[in-house]
Amino acid sequence: MESFERIHLDLSKQPGKCRIAETGLGWKPSGGGDTFTLDASNIGGAQWSRAAKGYELKILSRTSGVIQLDGFDQDDFDRVTKSFKLFYGINLESKEHALRGWNWGKGEFGKAELAFNVQNRPAFEIPYSEISNTNLAGKNEVAVEFSLPVGGAETGTNGHLGARSRGRKAGAAKDQLVEMRFYIPGTVAKKEKDEDGEEKSVDGSEVEEQNAASLFYETLMDKAEIGEVAGDTFATFLDVLHLTPRGRFDVDMYENSFRLRGKTYDYKIQYEHIKKFMLLPKPDDLHTLITIGLDPPLRQGQTRYPFLVMQFKREEEVVIELNMTEEMLEGKYKGKLMPRYEQPQHSVVAQVFRGLAGKKVVTPSKDFSSHHQQSGVKCSIKANEGHLYCLDKSFMFVPKPATYISFDTISVIVMSRVGGAVSASRTFDITITTKNAGGEHQFSNINREEQKPLEDFFQAKGLKTRNEMLDDSSALIQAALNDANIDSSEEEVVAARADRGSADEDDESVDEDFQSDSESDVAEEYDSAHESSGSGSDEEMADADGAGSEDERAVEPKKKKVKTGK
Repeated sequence: MESFERIHLDLSKQPGKCRIAETGLGWKPSGGGDTFTLDASNIGGAQWSRAAKGYELKILSRTSGVIQLDGFDQDDFDRVTKSFKLFYGINLESKEHALRGWNWGKGEFGKAELAFNVQNRPAFEIPYSEISNTNLAGKNEVAVEFSLPVGGAETGTNGHLGARSRGRKAGAAKDQLVEMRFYIPGTVAKKEKDEDGEEKSVDGSEVEEQNAASLFYETLMDKAEIGEVAGDTFATFLDVLHLTPRGRFDVDMYENSFRLRGKTYDYKIQYEHIKKFMLLPKPDDLHTLITIGLDPPLRQGQTRYPFLVMQFKREEEVVIELNMTEEMLEGKYKGKLMPRYEQPQHSVVAQVFRGLAGKKVVTPSKDFSSHHQQSGVKCSIKANEGHLYCLDKSFMFVPKPATYISFDTISVIVMSRVGGAVSASRTFDITITTKNAGGEHQFSNINREEQKPLEDFFQAKGLKTRNEMLDDSSALIQAALNDANIDSSEEEVVAARADRGSADEDDESVDEDFQSDSESDVAEEYDSAHESSGSGSDEEMADADGAGSEDERAVEPKKKKVKTGK
């Protein structure tokens, strides 16, 4: 038996002790914990190469995929080679990695991993167990998504042996690779499989061509078993309209997961990732929305979708029989599922999800009813129109961007009027501020008729609210009163505004009020204008010069006021 210290299993941060014996291979963490063992009959091949912590022994098992043991010294190569040859009859293959840094090469599908080779040397390898999904991102582009750890001790990367489960190696570091894209141009000759499952070229003079990216995608789906789910399909709902992410998908229901199959994208989602399930009737009386909250969220390129929003016609009924044995229905799913359904489609989907996933179906609160006796209120988030639903413990806005706000996180709700336009009297805004600097959510363009139902609901749920619309009304009334006081103290201005006097009358009154002896700048401008322009008769000028006494100046405006008042 050979023994090696400070060896890391499958990118685990905690080192351990590795032993190679005739019966098989074992690894035990130094800090204590479960021991990993691999039977000798399960070892199909082995490779030796440089790695992150020294040298790596990669074991290709017959059933468990790829096992990586990192941390060997260069001097250990002879001991490991001798042990594998003696105990298992396997030649240890030494591999040199490509170090050119090229991003173009050849993808080769092995038994347990996808290798990207540059000049016949591997640049990197991707174990199939780390791939969660793959999609055709374009005509010649394939996107490969990697499994993410659930978190904590379950990742199996800090001394725990959860790394043996699917996709747990990705949790080895704080930064994790979540997606990689391959550009695959050109076409290839289409091949068919023979009776033994081996590929063979199509016979005949005309060779059918196939897009190379499509072939890569199909091969990866097959190798990584993405399209295949353990067990049979219990139920399938065809051509279901999704508002988020937008498109039509077939929904396949399995024992532990469900699958969305679209023309471009294909997703497999575990039931354990479902955190919320809501059945929301749309206020148009024609459709019903099913909203599913996911954690981790669904990924489509750079976009994340924490919620799935499906839309169903309310009156559309389906007849479906579950593909399930009587033993399963009477055992595991007794009282949860029925063998046959003949109901509206949205109701059947909700019941099947509830039975298989074990999630509670949340519906709108009975404490709220809008002005039009509906469960949702029409409003907008920025430029996106949608509906805000009042649930028993939260608010939910759908369809885009789907926004969930729990009552426990709300600090205050502010109701306010926006702008000064005519529409401001018919609509109002709601701004929800969350606790612990969680930010704000503003819902705008809500019909004024919904103010009273919403205020009653906020009060019933004990939510702290502030109505700025009342403050705005008080300010407007006070401003109007102030304007009235100012206007009453200036009767001349009020009389002029009431009669909407002409500009000529205003100019005439100014000329008479401000004579040559006045110190006003305006009077000087008018006097100088009369003199410089030469307009007006000598008699008018004499009258203006002769009206120099204070009594005459005082009498003259009074005559003008009487005239204006008439």
